[in-house]
Amino acid sequence: MATVIRLMRGGRKKKPYYRIVVQDGRSRTRGREIDTLGVYHPTARPEPVSEVNAVKALEWLRQGATPSDTVRAVFSKLGIMKHFHAGTTPEEAVALVKDEAVVDAGYNAPPPVVEAPAVAEAAPEADAVEAPVAEAEEAPAAEASEAVEEKSE
Repeated sequence: MATVIRLMRGGRKKKPYYRIVVQDGRSRTRGREIDTLGVYHPTARPEPVSEVNAVKALEWLRQGATPSDTVRAVFSKLGIMKHFHAGTTPEEAVALVKDEAVVDAGYNAPPPVVEAPAVAEAAPEADAVEAPVAEAEEAPAAEASEAVEEKSE
């Protein structure tokens, strides 16, 4: 069965909230849902709320369910897409975002490898080689300007 992960709207006029659900992709948008993964509440006050069961979401993604564009963005904020692409499982079962800040998504990326000291040692040598060249270029220009001044007198 072709399954999709999409948002199902609820709430009243001008006050929407969405349930993140798994549905048969061939059925209509307001059709029966197979599973409910979480909620997305963009108009919540004081801050927007996204809460998703990450383990269930990863299970459906690994079975081939296709997320909609908005669901993919919500999953990216929660760190679920990183787990999906890396093939890992989160430490926490529920991922929660409040006010655009991830609250313990359960993914700790390794620190990047930096090789800055080797580049820093090579830089002073390069400056030392270029400095005499720059001074040598300035000297003939100064001599030429002196020669022009002498001829004019």
